[in-house]
Amino acid sequence: PHPPLDTIRIPPPLLSQPTLTSIQSQIEKRYPNKIIIDVGLVICPYGPPLKIGDGILAPGDGGAHHQVIFQCLVFRPFVEEVLVGTVTESHEEGIVVSVGGFFDHVFIPAHWMLNPSRFDEGLGLWVWTPNYDDDDDDEEEDGGEDDGDGDGDGGENDAEEGQNQQRKQQKQQQPQSEGEEEEQEENRFEIEIGSEIRFKVKSVNFTRITTTMKGVQATTTTTAKVSDRAFALEGTESKGGANGEKENGIRGGNGDSGGGGGIRRRSSSADLSDSPNHPAPMQIVGSICEDGLGLTSWWKSAEEEEDEGE
Repeated sequence: PHPPLDTIRIPPPLLSQPTLTSIQSQIEKRYPNKIIIDVGLVICPYGPPLKIGDGILAPGDGGAHHQVIFQCLVFRPFVEEVLVGTVTESHEEGIVVSVGGFFDHVFIPAHWMLNPSRFDEGLGLWVWTPNYDDDDDDEEEDGGEDDGDGDGDGGENDAEEGQNQQRKQQKQQQPQSEGEEEEQEENRFEIEIGSEIRFKVKSVNFTRITTTMKGVQATTTTTAKVSDRAFALEGTESKGGANGEKENGIRGGNGDSGGGGGIRRRSSSADLSDSPNHPAPMQIVGSICEDGLGLTSWWKSAEEEEDEGE
């Protein structure tokens, strides 16, 4: 990406200082902790300005205006990047994560949780409850079924399937023993507030809010990854979608060098005139729906746990 170009105003009290010093101080004052749409969150300036134009005076203004090209250190993760953050909120729609203590707009929706997961309304937390026994039972039942000669009617097979389902329901209705209850407690993993969590970036959204004659309008640009098949079907560029949407496809962009699909950039607009809440100018949508993702404590080895205990 090209370095940012902006017009920097030097106020009259700073005109006595060297131009480079005054411009650097104004950049450091204006840009850190600011989100630039389609660029990212500015952390700090990087190095001296690359180019400083001549100062221009405006009528009625005692300051000098310079066109400046400069560099900044920006936070903008690429799609499919794995990050570590801290859980700050938990509700039925998903969980909110903070990264590094400086970016709080990371959202992990319910459909990107590890399967099976559910929201415990009593605790107000999401809970991952893997059931390893169901897979073993299904394999045993599938292996024990008789396929028959292959030329009979399907009545016997249907009856066997009904009996299997009935046995499963009866097994679920049976009172659980203490050992089974303890095993369920062992397979219950809660996503507690303040826990360290590892997630994968699925999309990065930038929202520009403008006030027009029609009201408050929000234009959101979403960058996400699509599969090879979807990328091929949609093409590298399409315009004129529903609700004023525009799409651009970029093969292997945003740091994705694996060739497993393309990066799709989609733009959409919405009317926020009647909405009391406005979206954040930058939001990251994450996922923990893979092995190794989720709370970091879930995937620690026994040796790491012993070292922490000591």
